[in-house]
Amino acid sequence: MLRRSERNLDNIPVGALGMIALDGCQEMGKKVDDYLVKWRHEEGHKYKDNIVFNGYEKDTYLIGAKVPRFGSGEAKGIIAESVRGKDLYLMVDVCNYSLTYSLSGHINHMSPDDHYQNLKRIIAAVGGKARRINVIMPFLYESRQHKRSSRESLDCALALQELVRMGVDNIITFDAHDPRVQNAIPLSGFETVRPTYQFVKGLIMNYSDLQFDSQHMMAISPDEGATERAVYLASVLNLDMGMFYKRRDYTRVVGGRNPIIAHEFLGASVEGKDVIILDDMISSGDSILDVARQLKQRKAKRIFAAATFGLFTNGLDKFDKAYEEGIIDSILTTNLIYQTPELLSKPYYISCDMSKYIALMVDTLNHDGSISSILDPSERIQHALKNYQLGKEVEE
Repeated sequence: MLRRSERNLDNIPVGALGMIALDGCQEMGKKVDDYLVKWRHEEGHKYKDNIVFNGYEKDTYLIGAKVPRFGSGEAKGIIAESVRGKDLYLMVDVCNYSLTYSLSGHINHMSPDDHYQNLKRIIAAVGGKARRINVIMPFLYESRQHKRSSRESLDCALALQELVRMGVDNIITFDAHDPRVQNAIPLSGFETVRPTYQFVKGLIMNYSDLQFDSQHMMAISPDEGATERAVYLASVLNLDMGMFYKRRDYTRVVGGRNPIIAHEFLGASVEGKDVIILDDMISSGDSILDVARQLKQRKAKRIFAAATFGLFTNGLDKFDKAYEEGIIDSILTTNLIYQTPELLSKPYYISCDMSKYIALMVDTLNHDGSISSILDPSERIQHALKNYQLGKEVEE
């Protein structure tokens, strides 16, 4: 289960816990810290007289850090206190474009490259003094450039290798675009986590009339790359599964990619059924909205689109229009990356909070415990559905 009280946390911590939430990730860092402080205040009395648990119970585990810039745009990482001997967790949101910096009098928005450089600066500022360095990078930097086609760079693999060379022991990410990229660092810790439970919880906390069975609901993969996600959800919920595949025009390149000609559907009838479209990210949204329209043409009842990361790179106007036309009923994404106030205000948007999940992983890893049961949400999903069907409150 997801409850901390049901976990075996008697192992001696790897080191005193410390967290650094880089600029752009401080809100999530504060939420994670609040959970850790609460849990350890509740349990800390057990270890009060044990020297190996020194510093176990604190008012905050967050460590101040900053990355000031020179007028030229160059920067340096600064850590506000000693991290010697600590089990350190660095949190970074490479997608937070809301932050800006000045470069020769010009205002620049921070790109994923800027956030990644800042992460390396903070690691460099640690100076090898920490007992262990763990990086929590929800959106894996350069994960969309995970394979080489012709004369291209392999940016994601190079970034992972670079972090390991700098002393990073574990990398925790969410729904990596292609998990096989971990082959670049086969002797280091790499975990990719999917928020399937949080999507199910988001739906059942916002809809009171859902029927989770194959007669009333289907899991849909918008393309062949997302099939595994849909297969897993369909298996856990005992649903039918369908998928679309993209027919592309390989004679042309538009925006760096071969344009999609059409989405073709494979699967049972969706007529009269609620459908859940699952993907790792919503970028421009063109593909997922095209899939939603085709499902509506096939007489699907309600359409819920769930993606770990909501980038919405071309704005929200097309989603507003789709909602008004009855194409989309709800869009679910996590708070793992920056969410605009405009997005949070939309009536069709459901934000799935991941802070407790991250706090549980940090707490367990700090105790040198296994997180396998945390990574597998099937038991938690079944427990939530049972409560939902009985009319009981679903746990956070």
